[in-house]
Amino acid sequence: MTESGRIATRRQVLAGTGAVGAGIAFSGALAELFAGTAAAQPLGHGGGYGPLVPDPKGLLDLPKGFRYRVLSREGDPLSSGEGKVPSNHDGMSAFAGRGGRVHLVRNHENRADGRVPVPTVEGLTYDPAGKGGCTALTLDSRNNVLSERVAIAGTAVNCAGGPTPWGTWLTCEETEDRAGTNGYAKDHGFIFEVDPVDPHRTGAVPLTAMGRFQHEAIAVDPRRGVVYETEDAFQKPFGLFYRFLPDRPLGGRGSLRAGGRLQAMRVPGVPDLSSIQDIGAEFDGVEWVDVPDPQAAQTPIRLQDFGRRGITHAQKLEGCYWGGRSVYFVSSFARSAEGSAADHFGQIWRYDPDRRRLTLVIVFGPDTDVQLPGESPDNICLAPSGGLMVCEDGNGAQHVYGVTRRGEVYPMARGSQNIGTPEEPEWGEFAGVTFSPDGDTMYVNCYTPGTTFAVTGPWRR
Repeated sequence: MTESGRIATRRQVLAGTGAVGAGIAFSGALAELFAGTAAAQPLGHGGGYGPLVPDPKGLLDLPKGFRYRVLSREGDPLSSGEGKVPSNHDGMSAFAGRGGRVHLVRNHENRADGRVPVPTVEGLTYDPAGKGGCTALTLDSRNNVLSERVAIAGTAVNCAGGPTPWGTWLTCEETEDRAGTNGYAKDHGFIFEVDPVDPHRTGAVPLTAMGRFQHEAIAVDPRRGVVYETEDAFQKPFGLFYRFLPDRPLGGRGSLRAGGRLQAMRVPGVPDLSSIQDIGAEFDGVEWVDVPDPQAAQTPIRLQDFGRRGITHAQKLEGCYWGGRSVYFVSSFARSAEGSAADHFGQIWRYDPDRRRLTLVIVFGPDTDVQLPGESPDNICLAPSGGLMVCEDGNGAQHVYGVTRRGEVYPMARGSQNIGTPEEPEWGEFAGVTFSPDGDTMYVNCYTPGTTFAVTGPWRR
């Protein structure tokens, strides 16, 4: 997520400065994210599990009654003996295993200069020069680590991704580097499938038909098998929102290798989504245009010729998830000074494929001085309570915030690992928040220093 020369990522500018009283403002229908409600309403603050209690160990502050276990830290030995736990812990998902076990798959967003690279393993390495990849942890029902090993190696800048309906993880490379760049021996910018139980069953095969671009996240339509993809392009022209039509939809592990068609979204009359500011704005007749060259052999996809009517762009397209009968995707922020049509502090859009309708359902923004709230929350996931958990990734203190179904915002966790100095403290962002299949444990990563936590407590209180 963090990249030199730009704000340490991306999703909505949505955060707060203290352990309580989060400086967050929402406009729109939060219930839309859970139940498809369309009525707009302002959302409140408060609620939650109480104030955060400083951790005497200096790792993770939580509300009273909650506790954490450190599952893994960068630099420690992998139990598989393959090497060290890699750095830059990022996107993550939890999968149910036999006998109450949980399989975690964790991205490592290492670039060519990654601190602790993902060890290369025979049969699991795409490009030996790539430092990124995924690791897989198997936990018992008490969150004891039974195994930790490499799941894929030799990839680059593995940022986010998403789970499939058949129980695998799609890890996304957020780069367009070609062979010969940064020492790479192969082209990068692909999606790879990872089996959380036995990674050798999926290997290290790029799903080339799904496009080569700066991938962020994916979501799969469980009815049709269509895969939606976001692009987090760093410079104008900004990224596109894609859909992939597999030749073998919902075919199970390995089926995406059979190929398909990659298309980009065109909203008639809307070349830049940031220009839309009105909550509830709807656009019918959304079009999907075939990508001329999904491999971007000569020209990045977002720069390719989509015809005289053009294509729809958006700055900081990030999170992407399926809910109900629609796909939701996030634009973290837009800044006119960087080339967007207008400024905003974050949007969530809903696309209904049955109606071919795009709707702006949520807008985020600080309700205090713009310099005070934290910036660019990261991964979003549904919580057992029915609300959201949102990872903060910006300047100052870093939090995981909860958002109730009523729109109340509360702090759930605060990182206390100071990676700066006593005079100028700094804290690593959170990423990869996800819950165990039974809803009793929240798993979350600290990006730097790479740390994976299991948080338990009275979630259903």
